Amino acid sequence: MKKLIYLPAITAALVVLIAAGYRNNNPYGFHKGTVELKSVSAISFGPDGILFIGDSRSATVFAVDTKDKSAPSSVTPIEIKNLDQKIAAALGTETKNIKIQDIAVNPVSKKIYCAVQYLDGTPVILTLSTDKITPVVLKDVSFSSASISNAPAEDQKDRGGRSLRESAISDLQFSDGNVMISGLSNQEFSSSFRKISFPFTDKQDQASLEIYHAAHGKYETNAPVRTFTTAELNGKKYLVASYTCTPLVLFPMDELKAGKHVKGRTVAEFGAGNSPLDMITITKDGNSVLLMSNSNRPIMRVKYSNIAT
Repeated sequence: MKKLIYLPAITAALVVLIAAGYRNNNPYGFHKGTVELKSVSAISFGPDGILFIGDSRSATVFAVDTKDKSAPSSVTPIEIKNLDQKIAAALGTETKNIKIQDIAVNPVSKKIYCAVQYLDGTPVILTLSTDKITPVVLKDVSFSSASISNAPAEDQKDRGGRSLRESAISDLQFSDGNVMISGLSNQEFSSSFRKISFPFTDKQDQASLEIYHAAHGKYETNAPVRTFTTAELNGKKYLVASYTCTPLVLFPMDELKAGKHVKGRTVAEFGAGNSPLDMITITKDGNSVLLMSNSNRPIMRVKYSNIAT
């Protein structure tokens, strides 16, 4: 009889131990399956070689365990000249049929990942090395996902007839335990900045953005941030963002909170008829600079000390 009395307590203890062991072995809440991408808008890396994939068409962010966690003893430079031609050849097509959406480097393995989309919308993720271009397998992998709240409807168009859903995710990065996402929402002020905590939960912070665009001579709330990074200026952390026609804008990170409408400070205008493609921060000898690639301008290099003043 005593054994029967103690069995429920022993069973409960075993369940707790098993659950704790599962959480330790699966700290990010992943499950096995196939990542069903409808598009690939942006990619970025988080801890332990986890690849974040922004999919505007499904209004979803995926976190994928790449298993790419081995640090190399040395890093071999990769020639990116004519990269679009090399990718097209590897995919058995022509450059006119593909668009390179984003490029990210795994900070652990130093391997280059490239997000590519065919003109018909079919997405593919590739890894680049010195001698080959290899598709990233997204079948039977460990992953999790989070849906984007208040995304534009799939049939929603702008005044030019372009899909607003395609800009639900325009850029994303992982920082301070959050996936940060720029893009559009279905709200009145549709330019949005979202933060989703990772491991993913139901919590999602969304702020709306406003800027003064000198090239257009007006305030704007419906244009998405095209690319962004973060930087610390005078002891304060900022979102550094750029839009189509290339205004460079600062948003204080501590103001980008759920339900807030935040006005950015435009600190530079780099020219109309141009779109920013990507930006990164490089720090050397204690000096930080912003590098930004563009559709119709050379790569721009701006000292953060100049931005701060």
